[in-house]
Amino acid sequence: MNCLSHFIRPSDWQQSTYEESFRLADLILQDPGKYSHSCDGKVLASLFFEPSTRTRLSFEAAFQRLGGRVIGFSDQGNTSTAKGESLEDTLRIVEGYVDLIVMRHFLEGAAYLATQTLTKVPVINAGDGSHQHPTQTLTDLYTLHHYQKLGKNLTIGLCGDLLFGRTVHSLIEALEIFGGCHYVCIAPKDLALPAYVQEKVKKGKITFVEDLQEVIGDLDVLYMTRVQKERFVSEQEYERLKGYYILDQEKMDRAKKDMLVMHPLPRVVEVDRKLDKDPRLIFFNQAHLGMYARMALMMKTLGVNLD
Repeated sequence: MNCLSHFIRPSDWQQSTYEESFRLADLILQDPGKYSHSCDGKVLASLFFEPSTRTRLSFEAAFQRLGGRVIGFSDQGNTSTAKGESLEDTLRIVEGYVDLIVMRHFLEGAAYLATQTLTKVPVINAGDGSHQHPTQTLTDLYTLHHYQKLGKNLTIGLCGDLLFGRTVHSLIEALEIFGGCHYVCIAPKDLALPAYVQEKVKKGKITFVEDLQEVIGDLDVLYMTRVQKERFVSEQEYERLKGYYILDQEKMDRAKKDMLVMHPLPRVVEVDRKLDKDPRLIFFNQAHLGMYARMALMMKTLGVNLD
Protein backbone atom coordinates (compact mmCIF):
# COMPACT_ATOMS: atom_id res chain seq x y z
CA MET A 1 0.00 0.00 0.00
CA ASN A 2 1.42 3.38 -0.96
CA CYS A 3 2.04 5.87 1.82
CA LEU A 4 -0.26 8.89 1.56
CA SER A 5 0.65 12.41 2.63
CA HIS A 6 -1.29 14.88 4.75
CA PHE A 7 -5.09 14.59 4.90
CA ILE A 8 -6.34 18.17 5.19
CA ARG A 9 -9.50 18.37 3.09
CA PRO A 10 -11.79 15.83 1.42
CA SER A 11 -10.49 16.65 -2.07
CA ASP A 12 -7.04 15.39 -1.04
CA TRP A 13 -8.40 11.95 -1.97
CA GLN A 14 -9.93 10.62 -5.16
CA GLN A 15 -12.98 8.37 -5.24
CA SER A 16 -10.79 5.29 -5.68
CA THR A 17 -8.81 6.20 -2.56
CA TYR A 18 -11.98 6.51 -0.51
CA GLU A 19 -13.25 3.20 -1.83
CA GLU A 20 -9.96 1.52 -0.92
CA SER A 21 -10.23 2.91 2.61
CA PHE A 22 -13.84 1.65 2.88
CA ARG A 23 -12.74 -1.84 1.88
CA LEU A 24 -10.03 -1.74 4.53
CA ALA A 25 -12.44 -0.41 7.17
CA ASP A 26 -14.87 -3.23 6.29
CA LEU A 27 -12.10 -5.78 6.84
CA ILE A 28 -11.16 -4.26 10.19
CA LEU A 29 -14.81 -4.14 11.27
CA GLN A 30 -15.22 -7.84 10.41
CA ASP A 31 -12.04 -8.96 12.22
CA PRO A 32 -10.50 -6.24 14.44
CA GLY A 33 -8.04 -8.63 16.06
CA LYS A 34 -6.32 -9.32 12.76
CA TYR A 35 -5.12 -5.71 12.65
CA SER A 36 -4.35 -5.22 16.35
CA HIS A 37 -0.58 -5.06 15.77
CA SER A 38 -0.60 -3.06 12.53
CA CYS A 39 0.90 0.03 14.19
CA ASP A 40 3.12 -1.61 16.80
CA GLY A 41 5.97 0.72 17.68
CA LYS A 42 4.26 3.79 16.19
CA VAL A 43 3.41 6.90 18.19
CA LEU A 44 0.51 9.27 17.45
CA ALA A 45 0.40 12.89 18.61
CA SER A 46 -3.18 13.89 19.42
CA LEU A 47 -3.10 17.70 19.44
CA PHE A 48 -6.50 19.19 20.30
CA PHE A 49 -6.38 22.96 20.66
CA GLU A 50 -10.21 22.94 20.66
CA PRO A 51 -12.58 20.80 22.76
CA SER A 52 -13.67 17.45 21.34
CA THR A 53 -15.17 14.21 22.59
CA ARG A 54 -15.93 11.91 19.66
CA THR A 55 -13.16 12.92 17.27
CA ARG A 56 -10.36 12.85 19.85
CA LEU A 57 -11.43 9.64 21.56
CA SER A 58 -12.20 7.99 18.22
CA PHE A 59 -8.67 8.67 16.94
CA GLU A 60 -7.00 7.65 20.17
CA ALA A 61 -9.04 4.46 20.53
CA ALA A 62 -8.45 3.66 16.86
CA PHE A 63 -4.69 4.01 17.11
CA GLN A 64 -4.46 2.03 20.33
CA ARG A 65 -6.57 -0.74 18.79
CA LEU A 66 -3.97 -0.87 16.00
CA GLY A 67 -1.21 -1.41 18.59
CA GLY A 68 0.16 2.14 18.60
CA ARG A 69 0.73 4.56 21.46
CA VAL A 70 -0.75 8.03 21.88
CA ILE A 71 0.65 11.22 23.38
CA GLY A 72 -0.86 14.69 23.27
CA PHE A 73 -3.26 17.08 24.94
CA SER A 74 -6.92 18.05 24.92
CA ASP A 75 -6.60 21.53 26.42
CA GLN A 76 -4.59 24.32 24.85
CA GLY A 77 -4.22 25.86 28.30
CA ASN A 78 -1.89 23.01 29.29
CA THR A 79 0.53 23.68 26.43
CA SER A 80 3.32 26.18 25.80
CA THR A 81 1.09 28.03 23.34
CA ALA A 82 -0.56 29.44 26.46
CA LYS A 83 2.85 31.01 27.20
CA GLY A 84 3.04 32.51 23.73
CA GLU A 85 4.77 29.74 21.77
CA SER A 86 3.78 29.76 18.10
CA LEU A 87 1.88 26.88 16.54
CA GLU A 88 4.76 26.35 14.13
CA ASP A 89 7.26 25.89 16.97
CA THR A 90 4.94 23.51 18.81
CA LEU A 91 4.60 21.38 15.68
CA ARG A 92 8.35 21.35 15.02
CA ILE A 93 8.95 20.03 18.52
CA VAL A 94 6.21 17.41 18.40
CA GLU A 95 7.23 15.97 15.03
CA GLY A 96 10.52 14.90 16.58
CA TYR A 97 8.63 12.61 18.97
CA VAL A 98 6.03 10.87 16.80
CA ASP A 99 5.15 9.16 13.52
CA LEU A 100 1.81 10.86 12.86
CA ILE A 101 0.01 14.00 14.05
CA VAL A 102 -3.74 14.47 14.38
CA MET A 103 -4.63 18.10 15.05
CA ARG A 104 -7.78 20.08 15.76
CA HIS A 105 -7.49 23.85 15.94
CA PHE A 106 -9.94 26.69 16.39
CA LEU A 107 -8.39 28.77 13.60
CA GLU A 108 -9.28 28.26 9.96
CA GLY A 109 -6.20 27.35 7.94
CA ALA A 110 -4.26 25.96 10.90
CA ALA A 111 -4.11 22.50 9.32
CA TYR A 112 -2.71 23.93 6.09
CA LEU A 113 -0.12 25.85 8.12
CA ALA A 114 0.91 22.52 9.65
CA THR A 115 1.59 21.08 6.20
CA GLN A 116 3.90 24.02 5.49
CA THR A 117 5.73 23.48 8.78
CA LEU A 118 6.11 19.73 9.13
CA THR A 119 8.83 18.00 7.13
CA LYS A 120 9.08 14.55 8.74
CA VAL A 121 5.60 13.30 9.62
CA PRO A 122 2.12 13.57 8.07
CA VAL A 123 -0.71 15.51 9.68
CA ILE A 124 -4.42 14.68 9.68
CA ASN A 125 -6.84 17.58 10.03
CA ALA A 126 -9.35 16.86 12.81
CA GLY A 127 -11.12 20.18 12.24
CA ASP A 128 -9.91 23.75 11.66
CA GLY A 129 -12.34 26.44 12.75
CA SER A 130 -15.46 26.55 10.58
CA HIS A 131 -13.44 25.54 7.51
CA GLN A 132 -13.00 21.76 7.12
CA HIS A 133 -13.55 18.51 9.03
CA PRO A 134 -12.39 15.82 6.59
CA THR A 135 -12.31 12.90 9.01
CA GLN A 136 -15.93 13.52 10.01
CA THR A 137 -16.62 13.49 6.29
CA LEU A 138 -14.75 10.21 5.98
CA THR A 139 -16.99 8.89 8.76
CA ASP A 140 -20.09 10.20 6.98
CA LEU A 141 -19.12 8.65 3.66
CA TYR A 142 -18.25 5.35 5.29
CA THR A 143 -21.62 5.37 7.06
CA LEU A 144 -23.41 5.93 3.75
CA HIS A 145 -21.31 3.12 2.26
CA HIS A 146 -22.15 0.84 5.21
CA TYR A 147 -25.88 1.46 4.77
CA GLN A 148 -25.58 1.05 0.99
CA LYS A 149 -26.66 4.61 0.23
CA LEU A 150 -23.48 6.05 -1.24
CA GLY A 151 -23.58 6.72 -4.98
CA LYS A 152 -27.32 5.94 -5.19
CA ASN A 153 -28.52 9.28 -6.61
CA LEU A 154 -29.32 10.53 -3.12
CA THR A 155 -31.54 13.37 -2.09
CA ILE A 156 -29.85 14.55 1.10
CA GLY A 157 -31.26 17.19 3.41
CA LEU A 158 -28.64 19.35 5.14
CA CYS A 159 -30.39 20.98 8.05
CA GLY A 160 -29.47 23.59 10.64
CA ASP A 161 -26.30 25.65 10.82
CA LEU A 162 -25.01 25.55 7.25
CA LEU A 163 -23.04 28.79 7.60
CA PHE A 164 -20.55 27.66 10.25
CA GLY A 165 -21.07 23.91 9.83
CA ARG A 166 -17.68 22.66 8.65
CA THR A 167 -19.02 19.09 8.55
CA VAL A 168 -21.57 20.13 5.92
CA HIS A 169 -18.96 22.08 3.93
CA SER A 170 -16.65 19.06 3.84
CA LEU A 171 -19.44 16.58 3.10
CA ILE A 172 -20.60 18.49 0.02
CA GLU A 173 -17.02 18.65 -1.28
CA ALA A 174 -16.65 14.89 -0.81
CA LEU A 175 -20.03 13.89 -2.27
CA GLU A 176 -19.14 15.81 -5.41
CA ILE A 177 -16.20 13.42 -5.81
CA PHE A 178 -18.76 10.58 -5.91
CA GLY A 179 -20.83 12.23 -8.60
CA GLY A 180 -22.89 14.60 -6.50
CA CYS A 181 -26.38 14.48 -5.00
CA HIS A 182 -29.50 16.56 -4.80
CA TYR A 183 -28.62 18.74 -1.81
CA VAL A 184 -31.64 20.22 -0.05
CA CYS A 185 -30.27 23.00 2.16
CA ILE A 186 -32.66 23.62 5.04
CA ALA A 187 -31.64 26.69 7.04
CA PRO A 188 -32.71 30.16 8.05
CA LYS A 189 -31.23 32.93 5.91
CA ASP A 190 -28.91 33.90 8.76
CA LEU A 191 -27.30 30.44 8.69
CA ALA A 192 -27.41 29.75 4.95
CA LEU A 193 -24.73 27.80 3.11
CA PRO A 194 -21.81 30.10 2.17
CA ALA A 195 -21.43 31.04 -1.48
CA TYR A 196 -17.95 29.51 -1.71
CA VAL A 197 -19.40 26.12 -0.71
CA GLN A 198 -22.29 26.47 -3.15
CA GLU A 199 -19.73 26.96 -5.93
CA LYS A 200 -18.34 23.47 -5.27
CA VAL A 201 -21.57 21.88 -6.49
CA LYS A 202 -20.69 20.98 -10.08
CA LYS A 203 -22.15 17.49 -10.49
CA GLY A 204 -25.13 17.61 -8.16
CA LYS A 205 -27.94 20.10 -7.79
CA ILE A 206 -28.89 22.31 -4.89
CA THR A 207 -32.19 23.57 -3.49
CA PHE A 208 -32.72 26.08 -0.68
CA VAL A 209 -35.69 25.96 1.68
CA GLU A 210 -36.44 27.16 5.20
CA ASP A 211 -39.14 24.64 6.20
CA LEU A 212 -37.96 21.12 7.12
CA GLN A 213 -41.49 19.75 7.32
CA GLU A 214 -42.12 20.84 3.73
CA VAL A 215 -39.38 18.64 2.26
CA ILE A 216 -38.71 15.82 4.72
CA GLY A 217 -40.87 13.38 2.75
CA ASP A 218 -38.56 13.72 -0.28
CA LEU A 219 -35.33 12.92 1.54
CA ASP A 220 -33.27 9.72 1.48
CA VAL A 221 -30.93 11.05 4.16
CA LEU A 222 -31.39 13.88 6.65
CA TYR A 223 -28.12 15.31 7.96
CA MET A 224 -28.96 17.30 11.08
CA THR A 225 -26.55 19.80 12.62
CA ARG A 226 -26.59 21.83 15.79
CA VAL A 227 -26.39 25.59 15.98
CA GLN A 228 -22.82 26.06 17.16
CA LYS A 229 -22.63 28.43 20.11
CA GLU A 230 -18.84 28.67 19.91
CA ARG A 231 -18.99 30.21 16.41
CA PHE A 232 -21.21 33.13 17.47
CA VAL A 233 -19.92 36.48 18.67
CA SER A 234 -23.34 37.40 20.05
CA GLU A 235 -24.99 35.25 22.74
CA GLN A 236 -28.35 36.80 21.85
CA GLU A 237 -27.99 35.75 18.21
CA TYR A 238 -27.19 32.19 19.28
CA GLU A 239 -30.21 32.03 21.59
CA ARG A 240 -32.44 33.33 18.79
CA LEU A 241 -31.40 30.63 16.33
CA LYS A 242 -30.50 27.56 18.42
CA GLY A 243 -33.97 26.01 18.36
CA TYR A 244 -34.95 27.06 14.84
CA TYR A 245 -35.15 23.46 13.62
CA ILE A 246 -36.11 20.57 15.85
CA LEU A 247 -36.71 17.09 14.45
CA ASP A 248 -39.73 15.61 16.25
CA GLN A 249 -42.26 12.81 15.81
CA GLU A 250 -44.59 14.90 13.67
CA LYS A 251 -41.84 15.49 11.12
CA MET A 252 -40.61 11.89 11.23
CA ASP A 253 -44.15 10.69 10.48
CA ARG A 254 -43.84 12.48 7.14
CA ALA A 255 -40.47 10.89 6.30
CA LYS A 256 -39.74 7.81 4.20
CA LYS A 257 -39.66 4.52 6.09
CA ASP A 258 -36.03 3.98 5.05
CA MET A 259 -34.77 7.55 5.44
CA LEU A 260 -31.57 7.76 7.50
CA VAL A 261 -31.02 10.51 10.07
CA MET A 262 -27.33 11.36 10.48
CA HIS A 263 -25.70 13.87 12.79
CA PRO A 264 -22.01 14.73 13.40
CA LEU A 265 -22.84 15.27 17.10
CA PRO A 266 -22.95 16.59 19.75
CA ARG A 267 -26.72 16.78 19.80
CA VAL A 268 -28.24 19.68 21.74
CA VAL A 269 -31.95 20.34 21.13
CA GLU A 270 -32.28 19.75 17.38
CA VAL A 271 -33.30 16.06 17.60
CA ASP A 272 -36.00 15.16 20.11
CA ARG A 273 -34.72 12.41 22.42
CA LYS A 274 -38.15 10.77 22.27
CA LEU A 275 -37.13 9.60 18.79
CA ASP A 276 -34.09 7.65 19.98
CA LYS A 277 -35.73 4.24 19.50
CA ASP A 278 -36.53 4.99 15.85
CA PRO A 279 -34.15 2.78 13.80
CA ARG A 280 -33.85 5.53 11.21
CA LEU A 281 -31.72 7.51 13.67
CA ILE A 282 -28.26 6.08 13.03
CA PHE A 283 -25.97 8.79 14.38
CA PHE A 284 -24.63 6.78 17.34
CA ASN A 285 -23.68 3.94 15.02
CA GLN A 286 -22.30 6.60 12.66
CA ALA A 287 -19.93 7.69 15.45
CA HIS A 288 -18.89 4.09 16.14
CA LEU A 289 -18.24 3.43 12.45
CA GLY A 290 -16.00 6.48 12.47
CA MET A 291 -13.45 4.66 14.60
CA TYR A 292 -13.00 1.98 11.94
CA ALA A 293 -12.85 4.60 9.20
CA ARG A 294 -10.08 6.38 11.15
CA MET A 295 -8.21 3.12 11.70
CA ALA A 296 -8.14 2.65 7.93
CA LEU A 297 -7.12 6.27 7.39
CA MET A 298 -4.17 6.07 9.77
CA MET A 299 -2.98 2.77 8.34
CA LYS A 300 -3.07 4.25 4.85
CA THR A 301 -1.41 7.49 5.91
CA LEU A 302 1.42 5.57 7.60
CA GLY A 303 1.74 3.22 4.61
CA VAL A 304 1.17 0.13 6.75
CA ASN A 305 1.86 -3.05 4.79
CA LEU A 306 -1.10 -5.43 5.00
CA ASP A 307 0.71 -8.41 3.52
